[in-house]
Amino acid sequence: MNGYEISSDALANFDKQENILNSMSDINSALELYKASQMIIFPNEPVLERIYDWTRTYLENELVSTGAIQDKSLHNEVDYALKHPYASLERTESRRYIENYNVDNISLLKTSYRYFNIDNRDLLTLSFQDFNKCQAIHREELDYLERWVKEYNLDKLKFARQKIAYAHFSIAAVLSHPDLSDARISWAQNTVLTTVVDDFFDFAGSMEELLNLIELIQRWDEHSTIGFKSKDVEILFYAIYGTTNDLADKASKQQGRCVKKHLIDIWITLLDTMLKEAEWAKNKLVPTMYEYITNGYEYNNLFMHVSIIGRLLNDCVTVAREGAQGKLNSVSLAIVHGRGAVTEKEAQEEVTRLIESHRRELLRMVQQTKGSVVPKDCKDLFWKMSKVLHLFYMGDDKYSSPHKMVSAVNEIINEPILLPPYSKLD
Repeated sequence: MNGYEISSDALANFDKQENILNSMSDINSALELYKASQMIIFPNEPVLERIYDWTRTYLENELVSTGAIQDKSLHNEVDYALKHPYASLERTESRRYIENYNVDNISLLKTSYRYFNIDNRDLLTLSFQDFNKCQAIHREELDYLERWVKEYNLDKLKFARQKIAYAHFSIAAVLSHPDLSDARISWAQNTVLTTVVDDFFDFAGSMEELLNLIELIQRWDEHSTIGFKSKDVEILFYAIYGTTNDLADKASKQQGRCVKKHLIDIWITLLDTMLKEAEWAKNKLVPTMYEYITNGYEYNNLFMHVSIIGRLLNDCVTVAREGAQGKLNSVSLAIVHGRGAVTEKEAQEEVTRLIESHRRELLRMVQQTKGSVVPKDCKDLFWKMSKVLHLFYMGDDKYSSPHKMVSAVNEIINEPILLPPYSKLD
């Protein structure tokens, strides 16, 4: 993940289980190979694909084999890695590593570095302190965000999913540095706004209300000349208006330039895409697969791939619900355009292949250094967000569930790690 151009052919000797297991009895090695095999960036990488297949099968068998993995912390690590492919979040992994760390275990490779006056217990204690300090900041941020929801009356929108904790978790789990509080708050606010506006366009708002909201955003400071078609429209507009103006003011102080127009344009583009889908549903139109997919993003490649990945992951787990609502998505469109020749299972498989294709291209762009003008930290955030999306939509729609993400949220935001009994901290 450091941008070096290294061919996966270097791992060719590891692409078959029988080639190495005689000399590699270490579960850790198989686990690291499994993780490495997920870093595929080209359409055709058979070596990594074969490594992924055999290491996953091998680790699954070892996991259920009695006594095969006796170390409890390693057992938990393997179990988590298998259950969360492409969905490993930095802060979650850090917590698991801290909680399962064996202070008496020293790996002796070619060289072992040890401090005379600091041992593993000291390092572990400091890691507890760092994690809990960041978490305390996250809790303060969440308190602020909950006040923001009430300030703009978003909690009064009865149709909307209330997802402030999930929205904050999605960024705190991958961008945890104490100095980035403003970034996390802004991310969470705009995630919540996007969610409630999406719900409004999906089923709660009339066409008159949708067009009213779009016109208000287009007029912006001149919105008073238009008026509001409903209380819901008024709440949504003022939440977007106030929050966006606040973000633009903060950005201006940091960057020394005004970015408000760019932020407004992003909202207009997003609302236009939502309106298009609302028109499809209202008029019972069947878009082509290309029209459906490309309606979900702006024409910026990094954003495009993340948006498509999230869109298709969501489609795979919501096809039944959206079908009952009279809506089409990529899975149902594949069936419709197949004219009876494509089953739902086949459609799901085709959408999964599309997800894999866009995931590979996204990772390639994130790792690309030659000719790239986007800062690496910025590109990394796109990749991290793709992991969050995999977590939210892995198996079912956890983002819409009121309880399925609660445990993960608590680990990052609400529940400190308990200090070990030998801690030297007060």
